Amino acid sequence: MSDAASQASPPPNPLRAYAAVTAAYWAFMLSDGALRMLVLLHFNSLGFTPVQLAWLFLLYEVAGIVTNLAAGWLAARFGLAATLYGGLALQIAALAALAQLDPSWGVAASVAFVMAVQGVSGVAKDLAKMSSKSAVKLLAPKEDGGLFRWVAALTGSKNAVKGLGFFLGAALLALAGFQAAVWGMAGVLAVILLAVVLFLPAGLPGRMKSEEAWGGWRSKDERVNRLSLARMFLFGARDVWFVVGIPVYFQSVLSDGTPDGRREAFFLIGSFLALWIIAYGAVQAFAPRLLGGKGQPEAETTRKAILWAGLLVPIPFLLAGAAWLAGEPSEGLTATLIFGLLVFGFVFAVNSSVHSYLILAFGSAERITRDVGFYYMANAAGRLIGTLLSGVSYQVGGLPLCLATAGVMAGLSWISARRLRGL
Repeated sequence: MSDAASQASPPPNPLRAYAAVTAAYWAFMLSDGALRMLVLLHFNSLGFTPVQLAWLFLLYEVAGIVTNLAAGWLAARFGLAATLYGGLALQIAALAALAQLDPSWGVAASVAFVMAVQGVSGVAKDLAKMSSKSAVKLLAPKEDGGLFRWVAALTGSKNAVKGLGFFLGAALLALAGFQAAVWGMAGVLAVILLAVVLFLPAGLPGRMKSEEAWGGWRSKDERVNRLSLARMFLFGARDVWFVVGIPVYFQSVLSDGTPDGRREAFFLIGSFLALWIIAYGAVQAFAPRLLGGKGQPEAETTRKAILWAGLLVPIPFLLAGAAWLAGEPSEGLTATLIFGLLVFGFVFAVNSSVHSYLILAFGSAERITRDVGFYYMANAAGRLIGTLLSGVSYQVGGLPLCLATAGVMAGLSWISARRLRGL
C-alpha cells in the first residue's frame, strides 16, 4: 500500500485512538502545569527578581518555536505515535534532570541549568501538543460539527487537567519539597508512557508522502498564516500577566515571609491559577454551543472569531487602570483583579477555542501536521514574547504596566484577526 493510501486509511477504531491520545495528553499537561508552578514559586521564594524568573521560562518558549516547525515534519515522516511517545519521554528526562539541581549553586548557574531543563520540557510539550491536535483532524467525524466538538473536548479537558497541575505543583512544593515533587512526577509519567505504548491502537495516522521535503514550513494558505499571527498576540496577551506579574504580585500580598506564610501563599496562588485554567478549559469545551458551531458555515465562525477578539481588548486596560488608581496593594484591588482576570479568562477561552477549530478547518489533510506545527510555532512565539514582557514590564512599571502591555497585545490580536475577513 502506498504512503498516500495509508494516510487516507483511518485506524481500526477512531474512538479508541482518540481516547488514548487524549489520556496521554492529559498526563503530559498535568505534569507541565505542576512543573511550571514548582519552578516559579520555588525560585520566587529564593528571592529571584521578576526578570530572572522570566528568564527561567524563555528557553522553554524558544524551544517551542523551533519544535513546532520540526515536529510537523517529524510527525509527517515517522507518524504521530512516534512524536507523542517522544514528547512523553523527553518530559520524563527533563524532570529527572531538574531533580539534580543543587541549592548551593549560584544564581547564574541555577538560572542557566533550569533554562536548559525547561528547554527540553518545551520541546516535549510541543511534540505532545502537535501530535494530539493533528490526530484529531484525522480521527474526527467529518459531518455534523464533529471536528469542532472533538477539538473543543480535547482542548477544554486538557486545560482543566493543566489547571489541576498548577494546584498539584503548589501543593507538592508546600508538602513534599522541590526534589521529592519532581521525582514523584517523573515516576508517574513513566508509568503512563508505558501504558500508552501498550494500549495505543496501531494505525494512528499522520505520515505523509515520502517525497515531501523539509521546506515549505510556512503555510501556503493565507488564512493559516493570518490566524497564526492572531494566535501569537492572543497568547502574548495572556502570558504578559500570567507567567510572572500576577503570581509575584499575589505572593507579595499573601505571604508574610515566614515558612508558614510562604506555604499558605503557595496554596492560595496555586489554587487561583488552577481555578483560572480549569474554568478556561470548561469554557473552551462549551464554546461550540456558545458559538453555534454545529453545521455553521466557516465564514460565520470566522466572523465570530473577529468579534470575540475585539471583546478581549478592553479588559486588561480596565484592570491596569484599577491597579494604577489603587497605587498600593489592597484587598479591594486583589478582589477586582481576581474578578477581572476570570472575565478575561472567559473571553480568552472562547478566542482560543475558535482558533483551535479554525486551524484544523483551514488546514489541508495532506499537510495538516505542517500547518498545525506552524500555527503552534506562532503560539509559542506569543508565549515567548509574553513571558519576556511579563518580567520586564512588572519590574519596570509594576502591575499597571504589566496589565496595560497585555491590553496592547490583545489589541494586536484583534487587528490580526480582522485580516481574516474576506479570505
